[in-house]
Amino acid sequence: MSRICAICGKGPSFGNNVSHANNKTRTVWYPNLQKIKAVRNGSVKTIKVCTRCIRSGHVTKAL
Repeated sequence: MSRICAICGKGPSFGNNVSHANNKTRTVWYPNLQKIKAVRNGSVKTIKVCTRCIRSGHVTKAL
């Protein structure tokens, strides 16, 4: 599994870190993914989900 949310498809963002001297270096910002056991299609599976999907209730956690 890659660094992509299984629900919304959120993935890494790319850009530059800019220093005070205006030096630019490439960087990657990754989404805050958590491995949770969730009910998907009637069965329990371990999936990677971003915290925004967990908070907003897009995922049904397995008990």
